[in-house]
Amino acid sequence: MKALITFEGIEGCGKTTQIRMAGEYLGNQKIPYIITEEPGGSPLGKKIREILLNQEPYLIGARAELLLFSAARAQHVEEVILPALQAGKLVLCDRFSDATLAYQGFGRALNIDFIKTLNDFSSPSLKPDLTLLFDLPVKIGLSRARDRITRVRNSPREDRFENEELAFHRQVREGYLSLVKEEPERFRVIDASQDIATIHREVCRYLASFIRR
Repeated sequence: MKALITFEGIEGCGKTTQIRMAGEYLGNQKIPYIITEEPGGSPLGKKIREILLNQEPYLIGARAELLLFSAARAQHVEEVILPALQAGKLVLCDRFSDATLAYQGFGRALNIDFIKTLNDFSSPSLKPDLTLLFDLPVKIGLSRARDRITRVRNSPREDRFENEELAFHRQVREGYLSLVKEEPERFRVIDASQDIATIHREVCRYLASFIRR
């Protein structure tokens, strides 16, 4: 079967760990899949990721940030996601278009309708078939994220968003929850304050239910 399943959430929500474990689950079920991420996923996307996530001495304005994310997505969809879907695979994507709405729309206060139009353009109107939102209080998420960053050695510290004000991250979380209200049939909200094993079991239940359907 082919489908796009996205993993979303604020910084430190644990989605990256869970998407890796979900891939192992699908592999054990003999279901063809790929794991990819945004920004990134393609060689061009990785270059853009370096610009967007690492602290640099130059300023990135909100509109430039939005367009960089959209450019990375356009290449990612064309080069990675669509070919995988056409090959009949499940695509597990660590962040996608909902992240742009949450971070640049709600977090940066850019025009939501324009972002939706831009999302449609950069991803030929491709929408996730299922979105798992890993939700938890902002302070807990940021504490986890910053603790992870302090353990990074011998590689760039992707901490530009973690260094934003608390209010920004609260707006992002509120944005995600607003998106859930708009499309409750697509989203599954998971309490990310639980332990890793408990969250993984919940993820597997949602994946199994989606596959059976």
